[in-house]
Parts: sequence; C-alpha cells; structure tokens
Amino acid sequence: MMRTSAPVEAPAPGAWEESVTSALLGTDRRRPQGAVSGRQAPAALLDAAAVQTVHRRAGLLPAPAAERPEPAAADPRPPLPDAAARRLAMLLADRSGTASGGRRGPAPDLVELLPQWLAAANAHGYAAHAETLPALLDAARSRTDLRTAALAFAGPRALWLARFHPDWRFVLRATPGGGAALPGSEDPDRMRQLWEEGLFAERVALLAALRGRRPRAARELLASTWASERAEDRLMFLDSLRAGLGPDDEPFLEQALADRSRTVRATAAELLSALPHSALAARMADRAGACLSVDRTRPAPVLVVEAPHECDAGMERDGVVANAPAGRGERSWWLGQLLEAAPLGAWPARLGGRTPQQITALPVADDWRAELHGAWCRAAVRQKDAQWARALLGAPAAPGAGGPGAVSLAERAKLLGTLGDAERSDWVAGFIAAHGLSEAFQLLGACAVPWAAPLGRAVVDALDIARDAGSYPWSFSGVMGLAERCLEPAEAHRLDALLAAPDEAEDASPGAGGYWAEAFQRLVTTLRLRAAMAAELGGRDG
Repeated sequence: MMRTSAPVEAPAPGAWEESVTSALLGTDRRRPQGAVSGRQAPAALLDAAAVQTVHRRAGLLPAPAAERPEPAAADPRPPLPDAAARRLAMLLADRSGTASGGRRGPAPDLVELLPQWLAAANAHGYAAHAETLPALLDAARSRTDLRTAALAFAGPRALWLARFHPDWRFVLRATPGGGAALPGSEDPDRMRQLWEEGLFAERVALLAALRGRRPRAARELLASTWASERAEDRLMFLDSLRAGLGPDDEPFLEQALADRSRTVRATAAELLSALPHSALAARMADRAGACLSVDRTRPAPVLVVEAPHECDAGMERDGVVANAPAGRGERSWWLGQLLEAAPLGAWPARLGGRTPQQITALPVADDWRAELHGAWCRAAVRQKDAQWARALLGAPAAPGAGGPGAVSLAERAKLLGTLGDAERSDWVAGFIAAHGLSEAFQLLGACAVPWAAPLGRAVVDALDIARDAGSYPWSFSGVMGLAERCLEPAEAHRLDALLAAPDEAEDASPGAGGYWAEAFQRLVTTLRLRAAMAAELGGRDG
C-alpha cells in the first residue's frame, strides 16, 4: 500500500532571503523566525533551505522561448592550416608553465611560445578554427599579455561568443562600440554624436582612429569639448596626441599648460618638450642653459653645474613639479626636470660647438655627472635622438659600460630603443662579448626578435663560457628563457656540441655539467619546435 507524505507547508514570503542571511552570519548570531535554537540550529537551517529550494524550483513558470540569436559575422580570412590548428590546441592545453619554481627539465615551455605563435598566425592573416575559440578566450582572460593578439586572431566570432558567456565579457570591453565600425569623416554627424554621447572607450577609439587619418580634425574634435571633460578623461584624450605629434599641436598644448589638473599640465609639457622648436622647449633651453657652463680656467675643460635655487610659477606652469620625492634634494630634482625637457640640439651651440660625444666625455664638477647624464638619457629617449643616445651609451666594450657608471642598465635599455634594429643588436652583442651575460638581461629585452645572427652567436658563446666556468645554470635562467624565444631557430645546429655533459673540473659545482646539458637540450628542442611551428603556419608539414 502506497504511503503518502503529509503536505509540506509553503515557506513564508521572504523565508529564502532570511535563510541566506542566517547562513552568512551564522545561526548563533541570526536565527530564522520560528527555527530551533542550540546545537541543532545549523542542521535545521539546512533542512529548511532544502525545502525552500524545492519550492522555488517547482514554482518556476516556463518562460516563452527566446528568439534564436543572429549568426556570427562571417570571417573572410583563410582558415588556419590543419597542422597549425593541432599545434594551437596543444599550446592552449598546456597551462603548466614553470611558475612552481621547480626544475624545468628538457621539455619546452609551451606557455611562453603561445604569444609568438599568435603573432605569427596574425602576420599570416589566418582565421581561428571555431572549436578552438573557447580555449583561446579562456587563455586571453587569464593572461592580459595575450589579449590583443588573441582577439585579433579570434576575429568577429569571439565578439559574438562573448555576449553569451560572463567570463568573456572582457572581449566586449576591449572592443569599443561592441565591434561596430567607427564612423569616418564622411559621416560627420554620426561622428559628432558618438563623440558627444558615446562611452568613454568608444570616444578614445574614435579619437585615436581619427588622429591616425586626420590629426588636425582629431585635435579640433577634442578641443570642442575640452572645457567640459573630466580631468581623468582630459588626461587620456591628451595622451592620444602622441600619435602624429607636430608643430600644429603647439597652440592647443600651450593652452593645456594652464589646465586645472597637475597631471594634465605635466603631460602637455612633456608633449611640448618633444617638439624641439616649441616655445616651451625654448624656455626650458634658456633655463637649463643657465644651469650649465664650461669652466675653461682649469687645466682641462670641466662642466660646472649650478642647479636652480627656486621653482618659480613659470617653471611650474611649464610642467616642473615643485615638490621633490622623499630622499631627493629639491635643487637636483628641479635641475633634472629642466635638463630632461630642454632640446638636446641646443647644447652644442651653448657648450662651445662640441658634439654630443665630446660633451658627454667632459668631466663634471662636484659629483653632478650622474644627475646630468641621467637627465640627458631621459631627454634622448623622449626626443628620440639617436645621436645623443650613441654618445650616452658609449662603446659597448668600454670598461665603464659593464658597471653602474653614470648611465644605468635600465637607462641603456631605453637608449637602445632610439637606435635601429641592426645597430641595437650589434651594440648588445659587443657588450656581451666584453662583459658577459650577468648584466645583459635588460639589454637583450630591447632587441628585435628573432635576434640577429651576431647577437645570437654572442649569447651562445657567452653561455658556453659560463658553462665552462663550472657554476650552475640557474643564475642565467632569464637569459636562457629569452634565448628559447628569441634565438633564430636556424641556430639550433650550433648548439649540438653543447648537449653532452662536460667533464667537471675539481672546483666545479657538483652536477653542474648535467644541469647545463639539460638546459641546452631544452633550448635546442624549443628552437626546433619553433621551426616546426613556422613551417606549419606556412602551410608545410613540420
């Protein structure tokens, strides 16, 4: 005989919210009305929640069927070759990396190869296979360094998918206007409407796109609403003027020097100082020139520095920050800002017709050399002045190049960015040949990929020397990781002789030879894998 259960009374209105609150606060602090107390209270709360859950589910009314979404926009690009698609699936499936800090072994680090693979696939103009899009978007969500390349490769279907998955909403945020085409100059009314009514990301994208095509029109569009913009928005919009910056932008930037926001004024001053013939550059040249002179009364010429004694209102208007950071002297702080903003082209005439190489070679009195050269480094980077960059870098084999000197390694890396790819790699190759790898990591990061042949040979030779020294390879793990990603794959054959563990000298670290052989094996395997990846993307089997 079937037994029937007694009817269960429907939960009171608001009972579910009351139960949730009790669960969050604890039954000892908040007990639902009518519930038992004491040690049985938690179990009773769970029983009540179970009943309420069944009631909530049973009480749901079926909703009318939603309209089927429109299909994703077609991707006109050619599909990825099958072999390359299989390789991508393998790269996306490997999430292990080397973050655990343990011994890596000889296997390649696939996680670090994914950015390079995406860049190459985009260069070929391929479209991703549909079945790889979820894993590709998951990878882009967890690694911001992949997003630009991953979204470009994923194409319009990624935008379509992102509308249906909350974890992929970053795609919508990264695509101004939800992927809709930005209005062009042929539609001024729609462009004006988007500028005045669009979301901030849409307005930034519109200004950047217009700046790339018609710099003057972009500047005039910005000027039309400048006074009503928020300070943080003015700063972002002003930064867009870096692209295509020219003399025509000077009047607008001069007005921005009187902005209410200190950061906006500082950015306007920085942009004006990048225009060597601007009025601000001339004012800064006069101020900086009054601080520096050549003392010819000594046996040999010496640069003498007289730092500013005050930061007046004119200096502040031109972007000089009056308050020095903690631990920094005010006068040296003001001096550095003046030197950084002054046009480098003015110094030869002010210092006796000397070239940049001759100026930087002059001794500097009273320990001002580091401050002076550091400011000139920042000026050379800001003004993209390769001649001054060469003078400040000096010869890569010079004894001072390998030590702290007046120009730090971080500053050298930035200076290298003003040189062409070939000259940059040649300088770093000369530095490594003279000073080894211990200080070369930052400099290598400034070089174009793949490394030019002379630079690649210099790195391999230096690693070979380090191995023969008998130390462990872990202190060179950063350079070895760069070599795996940046060496030309054709260099793999030069490493075959380094794969065997060498005979260990008596003073060598125990087992170091085996660790080096393992590291070189991983390097060779990675280079050959990169060669196979390139062949697959080229439509050839690896």
